[in-house]
Amino acid sequence: MSLRIATFNVENLMNRFDYSGYRNQLQQDRTLALFDIANEAEYRALEQARTIAHADDMRQLTALAIAATRADILCLQEVDNMEALKAFEYGYLFKMVGQGYRQKYTTSGNDSRGIDVAVMLRSETAHGQPIEFVRMTSHAHLTYADLGLHTPELAALGEEPHERIFRRDCLEIDVTVAGRPLTIYSVHFKSMGSPRNGMDGRQATMPIRHAEALAVRRIIEERFGKEHAGSKRWVICGDLNDYRERVLVGGDAFAGLTFEPSVETESSVNTLVAGGFCENIVERRPTLDRWTLYHTRGPLERHLCQLDYILLSPSLAARNANAVPDIVRGGQPWRTPFPPGQEVERYPRIGWDRPKASDHCPVAVTLDIA
Repeated sequence: MSLRIATFNVENLMNRFDYSGYRNQLQQDRTLALFDIANEAEYRALEQARTIAHADDMRQLTALAIAATRADILCLQEVDNMEALKAFEYGYLFKMVGQGYRQKYTTSGNDSRGIDVAVMLRSETAHGQPIEFVRMTSHAHLTYADLGLHTPELAALGEEPHERIFRRDCLEIDVTVAGRPLTIYSVHFKSMGSPRNGMDGRQATMPIRHAEALAVRRIIEERFGKEHAGSKRWVICGDLNDYRERVLVGGDAFAGLTFEPSVETESSVNTLVAGGFCENIVERRPTLDRWTLYHTRGPLERHLCQLDYILLSPSLAARNANAVPDIVRGGQPWRTPFPPGQEVERYPRIGWDRPKASDHCPVAVTLDIA
């Protein structure tokens, strides 16, 4: 009995306009920065027009990428709210997959921009086995003090014990597939941000992601029992905003690009996989072929890395020892460099930088949960 599950950061699936760029140039879209805008009213009108025009192309491409996953269960990140999700599913995804993800679940998490995690379910698998929702539990309310996870490193970042651990949520969804239980943990960890305090953004924010990872482990262990968690069917899906390895990109388009793997000495992802707690099954793919995002700050800082994860419980991983995830890269912009042999056909209207399906790639895998 097979089930196909996917995770995808859809990059700001919003149903509202953001006018903060009028006063904060760091948040102003580069298109509007080209023009001399007289006042805030004019800025708002132009921002509305720009957003709407850009969103239509992007969401067509987002829908194409989701359709390519062929997922029965889809975990999403950066969803504004249920209204935005419904509008996207009806206006875009329906045109790609027809009657599909009728069951949709999300909660209001802790993100300052209002972006949340969500889970969408088909009513049945591709093979006709029923998928039934059982319950949903939000863990957005948990604080460092609740789980005893506050540390001096967090205090140095200004994090107080009473503050909430998850920057969005750890959304726990219980389902049954043909009567067999499966628990899904949909997450989106703290972003890396900009350099600060003499450290790059990744290192500076590492203690927060480390705490989030510990919290997910604690939630699962308390749910199933520390001694029994490994024998249960559960999966962690989402954007962990961290990597265990990178592919460093060098050279240029004229002299030729180079791709060099590099292993990280520290990663908050290690907190989850340590001791065999779960398996990152994307690592079953070849080393140069595990990336889900291209990061660049110019020609001197370029790498491909995995930020998007499907982590299986030990029992689920063992039952699916030969399952290798797919990474859907047809929605990537043309600026993304592909290592040799990985080139794919991009979707129609993909741009050099935008439009694109997302800055992330969906990850999907077919699992036997019998």
